[in-house]
Amino acid sequence: MAAVETATLMTMPTRYRPAGRRQNRAPSAGLALALAAAMLAVVAAGAAPAPAAVRYERGVVHIVQGTRRVTLQVEIARTPEARAQGLMSRTSLPEDAGMLFVFEQDGRWGFWMKNTLIPLSIGFIDSRWRLLEILDMDVAPDPVNGPFPIYEPAQAYRYALEVNQGFFRRKGITPGARLELVVTK
Repeated sequence: MAAVETATLMTMPTRYRPAGRRQNRAPSAGLALALAAAMLAVVAAGAAPAPAAVRYERGVVHIVQGTRRVTLQVEIARTPEARAQGLMSRTSLPEDAGMLFVFEQDGRWGFWMKNTLIPLSIGFIDSRWRLLEILDMDVAPDPVNGPFPIYEPAQAYRYALEVNQGFFRRKGITPGARLELVVTK
């Protein structure tokens, strides 16, 4: 993939942002005013904005550590829209399922749990499909308004795998494990 992902405050996905940016910064007064005007226009028109339909590819991820082999059914968030939506608004996730976020280049992006209702663990994976780091992410006390802690890895990564919180620990998977993705559709 040759495309380079860029991020600005205006096009920033809802679920992740470049590492180094910290907790809830209030939008500028101009941006807040523009958003309020847009919402008033929608209300005045008598229609609620429809959420964009996000499509996910499907696949299987095999995680191998020593003699241990774990298989997960995954949804693949490859586009900016799919990565922005992530696992938002879901109330459950099967134990053997997850979401794989695919980025076009290595980077250090932080994730947060806005509108995410399931406690998650996230594994950061390098371009050679090696698990670098695992972080547990908790549901915010107020999932809509925050505050939202930023979960960011110590080093650059290419892929991120979200699963039910504690999944890696329960399966005995630690950094250094190897992963393989098989896209099924």
